[in-house]
Amino acid sequence: MYSKTFPALIIICLTACQANSSSHKDTMVLSRSNATATNTNPYPCISAIPLPPGYHRIASDSNSFAAWLLKQSLKKDKTVYLFNGEPKQNQSAQFAVLDISTGDKNLQQCADAVMRLRAEYLFATAQYSRISFTDNDGTVYQFTLPFTKEHLQHYLPTVFGMCGSASLSRQLNHVDLNAIQPGDVLIRGGFPGHAVIVMDVAVNDEGKKIFMLAQSYMPAQDIHVLLNPGNKNSSPWYEVNQEGAIITPEYYFRRNELKRW
Repeated sequence: MYSKTFPALIIICLTACQANSSSHKDTMVLSRSNATATNTNPYPCISAIPLPPGYHRIASDSNSFAAWLLKQSLKKDKTVYLFNGEPKQNQSAQFAVLDISTGDKNLQQCADAVMRLRAEYLFATAQYSRISFTDNDGTVYQFTLPFTKEHLQHYLPTVFGMCGSASLSRQLNHVDLNAIQPGDVLIRGGFPGHAVIVMDVAVNDEGKKIFMLAQSYMPAQDIHVLLNPGNKNSSPWYEVNQEGAIITPEYYFRRNELKRW
């Protein structure tokens, strides 16, 4: 069973990612006082982030996970802070930061952020019985009465402590990258593995798709929309293509590692 007390391991990524691997052992050398004052995000929410010319967002039901993700507010400050209030050492990975709490413990890491967003959506739409996560031993952590926000905030730290990328990967179902939808998860289960969530998807008249990703990381930190290091002109959008790997600023995924709830 994996918990957040498991000793931190070093993820060995592709050469393009190795320069950023130090974020697994951030040293908190920055402080709030020297965070860049001009580091401002002009977009109030995910749906306000502009699309490349010729693209339109895919249609979604108003009660869907996709529609809920589009409404998520973004902070004006683009600085990513750790759970202890210190700025993350690497400030070059994010396009914007979600306005959602991280907590004051080193719990809400990568897969936890994905589970947090999913649970918050199900709670917001009163789908309480679907708020359920399973650990590596098969133990189910079901959200139960009372169905209050306060109880949800007590429930989630238990999930974060007992579940992770390995267990979440088993809970989700494989889906082809060409069929990508908002709410899908790029995930590699491990100790540690990594997981990022698809926040938005758009398509053009030729059927070409692009998508936006968000993550938390190790140590626990603000959930943030990722830049696309492979194409700064289209960032934060990633293109669905035939390449075998999806390179993000601090990790890489294989194209067959997309999963769905």
